[in-house]
Amino acid sequence: MSDRAAPDRIAALDLIRGIAVLGILTINIAGFAGGSTAVLSPDLLAPPTVLDKLAFASSQVLFEGKMRGLFTLLFGASMLLFVERRDAAGKDGGYWQLRRLGWLFLIGYLHQLLLWSGDILMLYAMLAPIALVLRHWPVRRMVVVALAAFALWHGAFGLAGWSSMTAAEAVHDGRADPVTRAEVLSRYDALEAQARDEVNTLRKPYFTMLEERFRETLYMPLLFTLLSLGETVPLMLLGMALYRSGFFTGGWSRRALWRLAIGCLAFGLPLAIAQTVWAWSRDFPPDAMFQLLIGLAGPQHLALTLGWAALLVLAAPSLLPTRLGQRLQAAGAAALSNYLLTSVLMAFCFFGWGLGLVGRIGSLAQWCFVLIGWAAMLGWSKPWLMRYRQGPIEWLWRSLTAERRLPAARHL
Repeated sequence: MSDRAAPDRIAALDLIRGIAVLGILTINIAGFAGGSTAVLSPDLLAPPTVLDKLAFASSQVLFEGKMRGLFTLLFGASMLLFVERRDAAGKDGGYWQLRRLGWLFLIGYLHQLLLWSGDILMLYAMLAPIALVLRHWPVRRMVVVALAAFALWHGAFGLAGWSSMTAAEAVHDGRADPVTRAEVLSRYDALEAQARDEVNTLRKPYFTMLEERFRETLYMPLLFTLLSLGETVPLMLLGMALYRSGFFTGGWSRRALWRLAIGCLAFGLPLAIAQTVWAWSRDFPPDAMFQLLIGLAGPQHLALTLGWAALLVLAAPSLLPTRLGQRLQAAGAAALSNYLLTSVLMAFCFFGWGLGLVGRIGSLAQWCFVLIGWAAMLGWSKPWLMRYRQGPIEWLWRSLTAERRLPAARHL
């Protein structure tokens, strides 16, 4: 999420960021509609229909881990872009970037406390300084270290969670001994109870919900950061390496982009489909799904993130001049505002202080709300940016960093 003024923007970055901010709602919607645990399975709160399972499975294959991956790649690229331009202007880009991250942490904390427990901004603010320190590395070293760290991290989680997945397999096949079966079913019951408790909390009046969420914000960001360290920092490094290599600015040939896209999709899509079919055939067991998503799904998440990125860079020259492309570009230019806007909109639709639909909408029907969110983001961003230099939250973030009120309106 960049806060640069319009003349400094890279169109392809904004276009991909716009698609990513739309795409990430396809996964976050389950958290709004059913609480944080509901992102693991469509079967926690009520028996899903076949169409609900199909909708959930499609999101797992196409969006889960991939949109977050794109977001993180772009954050790394935008961070390096900001630092380089500050350095070129004779300012200490690293210092100013740290200031930005401090204010981003505060924005993220307020987002998590006041609106939704799935905030990602604090995670970026806490882990980005690690990537920032490594920004002087050569591109090759960034890529090698990032890929190695990503593989080791997810491999370790995959090994740690293997017992949970094999236990779920044994219960499904009827091979589990009584003790293992009891342990697995007990974990499922605990997760279902957790999901129901969270739904009950989200149905409460706003200030009652706020009081309970305050206790949660004292430890959840740290836990989430520790779980995500080996994904987020490597992806930021890859984003920095891609930006420096000219990936987003025409430095790669179309042949190289097609090779990356086809290779990543050929590896990632079959693996994503196979893992999702496995989960579907076992009714998306939530404990095993958690272990799968933080461990063994990592390779297909990374491959498809890079594959989608390459395809979007290839499509950018044709897409950007179109009306849709211009609206997607505008949505990406105001990505931070759009990210928070969708939280306000979806929280109103689902939480008790709004329409109170939490726990009542299945995976298929959730797509209606995704489309509402997409329409909102695509609808307001371009008209706003025709009048103002950046989105309202981008302007606030930039003004806080500069410690002065920056001009907002364009002078036409």
